[in-house]
Amino acid sequence: MPLVVHQVAQAGFGDGAGELYDRVRPSYQPFVLSYLAERVKKPSLNVVEIGAGTGIFTRALLTHPDWDVAVRELKAVEPSAGMRDVFSKAVMDERVSIQEGTFDTTGVETGWADLIFIAQAFHWCPDYNLASAEFARILKPGGAFVCLWNVEDRSRSSWVADVRARVGKHKEGAPQSRPGLWRQTFDTPIYRKFFQTPEEMERVCSESIIVILPDVEKAKVKKDILAISRRREDKVWVDESKGIFEYPYKVSVVIARKSTTAV
Repeated sequence: MPLVVHQVAQAGFGDGAGELYDRVRPSYQPFVLSYLAERVKKPSLNVVEIGAGTGIFTRALLTHPDWDVAVRELKAVEPSAGMRDVFSKAVMDERVSIQEGTFDTTGVETGWADLIFIAQAFHWCPDYNLASAEFARILKPGGAFVCLWNVEDRSRSSWVADVRARVGKHKEGAPQSRPGLWRQTFDTPIYRKFFQTPEEMERVCSESIIVILPDVEKAKVKKDILAISRRREDKVWVDESKGIFEYPYKVSVVIARKSTTAV
C-alpha cells in the first residue's frame, strides 16, 4: 500500500529542501527536554520518532543530559527521501536508525516502543484515527506519544505577527499547527479506546509552502519579510552591530499515555 503524504509536504520537503530546513529551523530548548524527562523518562527506552525530518529534535534529545543515557534505541520514521538523506548525515549515533514511513504506517514492530516523539509534524497527519491505531499498536502498555511544536510567539512582538501574516497568505489549504485541528485526535474512537486524557503544557524560507512557491513570488515574500524585520519596535537585539536579534518562540507540548489495560 502506498504511503499517504500531503501533497504540500511532498513538494516542500522533497529533494533539495532538507539542507535549508536543517540550517534555519530552530532546535528545542533544554528546559523543554527536561520537562519531558520529568514526565515520561525511564531507563533504557525504546523510542520511535515519527516525522523525524532532518533530525533536529533527535540531536537535541540525544545530547541532552537528562536523555543521553536513557535512550537504548531510537527508530526514526520519515516519508521524505531528501529529509532522510540529511538525517543520515547529521545524526551520527549507533543507537539510531531511520526508515521510510508515516503516522499510520511506521514499520515498527508491535509493542516495541516505550515512547513516540512527534516534533513539529503531527499537524501533517491525514487520518488521526488510523494514526492512533498505529501508535496503540507499536506502544507498550503504559507507553506514551508526545507531540511538540515550536510556535512563533506573536503576542510578544508585532513584527513577528506581521511576518506570520505575510507567510500565511500562501498557506491556504496547507496543514498548520496553529488552528489546532490535530486535537480531533482525542475524539477518535481508537484514541478513546486505547489512550488516557492528554496532558498539555503551556524561521521563514524553510516553511514548506514557501519553498515550493514560484521564484518570482518567493522573491516578493522575502522582500516583504526583510522590510518587516528592519522595523525597530519591540525588537530584542542580541548584537545590533551584526544585525542579530531574537525571534521569539514558545513551545506547545502534548503527552498522551496508552492505558495499561487496553487490549
